[in-house]
Amino acid sequence: MTDAERYIADLARYIAASPSSYHAAAEAGRMLEAAGFTRLDESAAWPSKAGKRFVIRDGAIVAWVQPAGATATTPFRILGAHTDSPGFKLKPNGGTTSNGWSQASVEVYGGPLLNSWLDRELEFAGRLVTRDGREHLARTGPFARIPQLAIHLDRGVNDGLKLDKQQHVQPVFGVEADGGDILRSLADAAGVSVAQVAGFDVLTADTNPPARFGVGEKLFAAGRLDNLSSVFAGLHALLNAKPAKGHISMLAAFDHEELGSNSRSGASGPLLNDILARIGGALKGNAEDRRRAYAESWCVSADAGHAVHPNYAERHDPNNRPIAGGGTLLKLNANQKYASDAHGSALWSRLAEAAGASVQAFVSNNTVPCGSTIGPLTATRLGIRVVDVGVPLLSMHSARELAHVDDLWALARTTGAFFAGR
Repeated sequence: MTDAERYIADLARYIAASPSSYHAAAEAGRMLEAAGFTRLDESAAWPSKAGKRFVIRDGAIVAWVQPAGATATTPFRILGAHTDSPGFKLKPNGGTTSNGWSQASVEVYGGPLLNSWLDRELEFAGRLVTRDGREHLARTGPFARIPQLAIHLDRGVNDGLKLDKQQHVQPVFGVEADGGDILRSLADAAGVSVAQVAGFDVLTADTNPPARFGVGEKLFAAGRLDNLSSVFAGLHALLNAKPAKGHISMLAAFDHEELGSNSRSGASGPLLNDILARIGGALKGNAEDRRRAYAESWCVSADAGHAVHPNYAERHDPNNRPIAGGGTLLKLNANQKYASDAHGSALWSRLAEAAGASVQAFVSNNTVPCGSTIGPLTATRLGIRVVDVGVPLLSMHSARELAHVDDLWALARTTGAFFAGR
């Protein structure tokens, strides 16, 4: 097995283990601990000596390698990503019945392609909090399905499908006569009594496993590639790349990006600033030292982008047309939806060259506004230089997205070059 094949297999395992942001953070933490990283408690004092450490806050994880000789002015090399993906979140009193069917009551989370979630075997996954305040991760495995209306009952469906977000996307998980309860199934999976569950954050995930296919098995389909493709690239690089001399390497995987990042574990919240300040504080630094460190720091904001869609080529910029298999994306936007500038462009190009990888520019068609990332938020909050990058996908925000294995491996290698200071 080549390094690239091993990487894709490991990525597939990570995605399969991470149906929710909470699982993604926990699985990353498990891998880090196996590699000798230490989990820190945010309520305890932090050490100043060199080491490999991480913090999990809700569905976010921040991990770093602090070298010997680091001071309060030592700059950071940060790979920023996010652990959440669009889908559906289970509502309170989430089990209902209708016309003999048992259904889940769900709320739309982020901006999913609604139709892509139809007629798939879905699971519920997330965290349960019991009355003693303890948190328990749980997943049901294949449990529910959002059934589409048969064409015989809607003869015009192929002329335009319109789904009502309240009426048409409530999954079925059984028939009323057979009973069944979603929360009880999750509690059983977590090994706790349902009577002890006092709160929950539970979302849907597609249970179809990641798969390679196509010519030479170069295509890769999976749920949550936006943005576990970037989280895992950063995790792999942190575990395998020798840190650049005189820098602290860091993976910052935030939650709630798909909702705008406004939470205590999101990129608009205090998480990254808290951790950077505490690292500097443990090194006996002050605000002046921290600003000096930030002035020499870089953040690579890694989030998935768009490959040219062969059936909708007119939706893309006519002169910048990234293709699957053509390399990572350098994401640019005149209105600062992405934080890349000339310095960031030069940095990413140098890193790609050092890694033996290719880079493609991504800019939006002027009539099709792009989304945004954690990049501008990080640049605004901290003043750190940021470059926005990613891998090109088809079917972004679908229940199952599509990438090219060469691009996924290129992102990992280029991120490794970033941490190594090449």
